[in-house]
Amino acid sequence: MIDDLAGFPVAAPPLDGPVWFDQSWLDLTFLHWPVRPDDVAHLYPAGTRPDVFDGMTYVGLIPFRMGYTKVGASPTVPYFGAFAETNVRLYSVDDAGRHGVLFRSLETARLAVVPAIRLTIGVPYTWARMRVTRSADVIRYDSVRRWPQRGLCSRVTVRLGEAVVPTPLEIWLTARWGAHTRKAGRTWWVPNEHDPWSLQSADLLGLDDELVAAGGVRTAGERLRALYSPSMRTRFGRPIVVTGAAASQ
Repeated sequence: MIDDLAGFPVAAPPLDGPVWFDQSWLDLTFLHWPVRPDDVAHLYPAGTRPDVFDGMTYVGLIPFRMGYTKVGASPTVPYFGAFAETNVRLYSVDDAGRHGVLFRSLETARLAVVPAIRLTIGVPYTWARMRVTRSADVIRYDSVRRWPQRGLCSRVTVRLGEAVVPTPLEIWLTARWGAHTRKAGRTWWVPNEHDPWSLQSADLLGLDDELVAAGGVRTAGERLRALYSPSMRTRFGRPIVVTGAAASQ
């Protein structure tokens, strides 16, 4: 394993241009498993490839709550901006050296969000029945897919622990300043910026998940330790074309 992150952007570069979206994320839990890069390379759009740490890439299962969403300088939008979400993501890098994420799915309880985001920036939002409940230091995330592939489930329960200092691998997984997407036959980079994560340990009390496998991802090792973060504000910039070549899958 590498000893440091020399050359890796551990802090977010400033957005180039106006903020498109401003969001708050709440009660995030990070679950990760190693994945062999060759097993998922075919899932990446043109101009991108699996990002690798010490020979392996990773898949993340990340449930959380959206606190608010602002479009540009507009006020918050309660219905569209506050909801539960669970995403399955891989880790990507493009030929310009931008290290990001590649979403395989993003469950949301807001039906109207699904076509809006799919059509505008190509992020694969899905519609689900979702609930996040908390009792003292225990959080439970429940999700059942409505569309597409109706019935896919993900249930995660964690007990929150003490603050932790992230390892180089955990920094590499969470310091991601954009997403690679596929839309209209092109690959796009959607940049974001936020502060460093405040992370806590999380004891995984229960896990019943079908979303990672449904995303075409086969894990190749033991799960990393679970992590939790109480909140984060993040800002997204305008999408940038990575390549005009047709994406393959």
